[in-house]
Amino acid sequence: MGKERPIIRSYHRQVDRARVEDLERRCEVGPSKRFFLFTDTLGDPICRIRNSPMYKMLVAEMDKELVGVIQGSIKVVTIDKPPKDIAKVGYMLGLRVAPHHRRKGIGSSLVRELEQWFLTNEVDYSYMATEKENEASVKLFVDKFGYNKFRTPAILVNPVQNFHSHISSNIEITKLKTEHAEFLYRKFMSSTEFFPNDIDKILKNKLSLGTWVAYPKGEGFGFDSFEVPSSWAMISVWNTGQLFKLWLGKAPLSCLLYTKSKRLISRFFPCFKLFPSLPDFFNPFGFYFMYGVYSEGPFSGKMVRSLCQFVHNLGVATKDCKVIVTEVGGSDEVRHHIPHWKLLSCPEDLWCIKALKNEERNGLYELTKTPPAKTLFVDPREV
Repeated sequence: MGKERPIIRSYHRQVDRARVEDLERRCEVGPSKRFFLFTDTLGDPICRIRNSPMYKMLVAEMDKELVGVIQGSIKVVTIDKPPKDIAKVGYMLGLRVAPHHRRKGIGSSLVRELEQWFLTNEVDYSYMATEKENEASVKLFVDKFGYNKFRTPAILVNPVQNFHSHISSNIEITKLKTEHAEFLYRKFMSSTEFFPNDIDKILKNKLSLGTWVAYPKGEGFGFDSFEVPSSWAMISVWNTGQLFKLWLGKAPLSCLLYTKSKRLISRFFPCFKLFPSLPDFFNPFGFYFMYGVYSEGPFSGKMVRSLCQFVHNLGVATKDCKVIVTEVGGSDEVRHHIPHWKLLSCPEDLWCIKALKNEERNGLYELTKTPPAKTLFVDPREV
């Protein structure tokens, strides 16, 4: 008797919502040696891709039981591969298989079906992101489906503490109009890897809190004359907490000891501020995602740090925001100027990519073998 194959079909909210949420609760996300993150999608399992230009969720069933799920989105981005500099890409995320149904080919069936949807929509490349230590995921995509290891960006996480960060009085921080933010992004980042062609829609999205620039006091931007300050930086902020919440299911011993010692010190010696405060990660929390990080000039690092401190202060004023997160290119010097905790951050995430069309496969070899660009644009709609 042959092995039973799962039925793969599109997600239907009325039928599948509760079952997908239950599956998410049973699946732990994150390398076991560090911590597990659990996700509360606030009643909308498709929330992570709903703001993308095109998106789809697939579910897998066996004996009327929902046993797997995967999500995908499609967009047009910059990819430095002559003769073209743009490509249509499909992003895979949220692959989950019920623990008691693993090693039955369910994950493979979901990936295969989503790739077919990409092909139907003329996608040039499919890509995915995973933890570098996730051997099962790497083996599935790289060994079985022929994906190539592409980039290793750094995910930087900084806790929101209960006090405001000091920002130098010599630095001016200004919120840009949406049209001015779009102008700067297209002028200075349009050639950046994975820069989205529809940056205007991202900036106008209700989840985008705005774009801010930092520069030396006394200088400024001339949008009519195309002038920029001698040193400056730019950051946009996405309120991910309105889409879904996270909470920590398992933490390193050092994190637990830190938390307990901090609480004791705060309780018995409230006048001493020996440690920065650690937010409560064991209950659902939201976070801000900083995207479109760009800087120029001899003091650009100082400008980036000031913007990060400004975003931290925005988080302090928001009860739900517990961490500030960003993702930058692994070789991007800007990472050294972004405040973060090593304990909570991931120095090397892993992006894998695959050419879906025959004519793109030769170009893919060049793309994956060339040294990575310093800057990398991470779309906040795919966080």
